[in-house]
Amino acid sequence: MPTTIGNTVTAKTIQLLTGPSGVNLNLEALALSGETAVAPLGTAQILAENVALELVERATAVHYPAVNVYCEKIANQLVEKFRTFSGISQMAIEVRHSQDRLEGLQDTVELYASAVMQTLDANRGDWGGGMYYAGGYQVTFGAVKSGGINFVQTAKVTFEIGVSIN
Repeated sequence: MPTTIGNTVTAKTIQLLTGPSGVNLNLEALALSGETAVAPLGTAQILAENVALELVERATAVHYPAVNVYCEKIANQLVEKFRTFSGISQMAIEVRHSQDRLEGLQDTVELYASAVMQTLDANRGDWGGGMYYAGGYQVTFGAVKSGGINFVQTAKVTFEIGVSIN
């Protein structure tokens, strides 16, 4: 059952990110507010996988920016005593971007991370199927590394989804 919970919450998160009020709508809003315009994300760029950057670049052709969504941890806290599972699913959304020049890379990664955060903010509440997002997230920005087109940087957004199922 735990893998089913992780897969279900991951699929729902991807559905929210790719939906009509998802990341691309927020990227457009950021561009209209004076931020630098960035390319919208295609559905093929948002994947349900937890794979290290180095492995992905060696194994497949990567299209940047890339967004990886995955479940980091599942905890059955038995908040509701007579449920089979009543706890949390800790989720992660990693935004990876690469470009040939160092200038502007961090700004671009921050824009994509902001769009993800705005999508989460807009989707507080009941996600259906026993999933609930109360709000709150944490963002960590990785250091720029060599890779991708020349340079690559990652932003990781982590948050918790409450899960209550029989």
